[in-house]
Amino acid sequence: MPELPDITLYIESLQERIAGQRLEKIRLGSPFILRSVDPPIDHVFGRSVVRIRRMGKRIVFQLEGDFYIVIHLMIAGRFHWKKPNAKLPGRISHAAFDFRSGTLLLTEASSKKRASMHIVRGASALAQFDRGGLEVLDASEQSFKNSLIRENRTLKRALTDPTIFSGIGNSYSDEILHHARLSPLKLSRKLSDEEVARLFESTITILRLWTERLRVELEGEFPEKVTAFRDEMAVHGRFGKPCPVCGTTVQRIVYAENECNYCPRCQTGGRLLSDRSLARLLKDDWPKTVDELEQGGAGKGRA
Repeated sequence: MPELPDITLYIESLQERIAGQRLEKIRLGSPFILRSVDPPIDHVFGRSVVRIRRMGKRIVFQLEGDFYIVIHLMIAGRFHWKKPNAKLPGRISHAAFDFRSGTLLLTEASSKKRASMHIVRGASALAQFDRGGLEVLDASEQSFKNSLIRENRTLKRALTDPTIFSGIGNSYSDEILHHARLSPLKLSRKLSDEEVARLFESTITILRLWTERLRVELEGEFPEKVTAFRDEMAVHGRFGKPCPVCGTTVQRIVYAENECNYCPRCQTGGRLLSDRSLARLLKDDWPKTVDELEQGGAGKGRA
């Protein structure tokens, strides 16, 4: 799922290409992408783009007349910038936004169609999409701490909860926790003041680092290859590979459709974290530490 750094680059690229331009029309490739009925879609045709901004993990197009198009890309939704009047490419196409300078395509390469688009009018209607999460890059350390300890959650869950923090998902939460040298399963209210400060600084550092890294990588081009997995990442998507800091094999916890990646030496004091189903299956054979695992203990081939 595109997160804050990726969405920031989408917005910068779109702002450069369509800010001030008229949205000629929207062609729907799938009727299911549009989740609203009032106002009708044709009410935004011919209106100029006033501003493009981020709302959590959503991208908001503000149009003349106080109209808003709100898009959530979810896991597999992506934008593509094409020549004017570009065709909708097959089954993965959701919508084409036609401007005089080009066509913005919205696609979703997944059989589970989760991406969504809403058209609303007025600030009060737009407000329903604000999950209330803190914008960390604009926040103080104290406001970060207040949000973090509002509920006693694991750090992984707290960082990825859109009602607590805005724009952070599975990928960058792994990177933030590795940089902060904190266990993903540590409870937010168990952190010392020093650990809270470390997590705050790591959150800002990682989000800014990756935003700038992606910006340099694009060199002014449109972000066509947005992905949650990048070779330069320290732990996310790197299960079985060496940690770039200490060389220990990166481990993971699999849950639902996501996974949490971490370094046991850097983050958990050498202790292996296990998901409940595998722990129940292996019982006493589950290795408790990375040393046991590296010495040939059980669990080497776990999922």
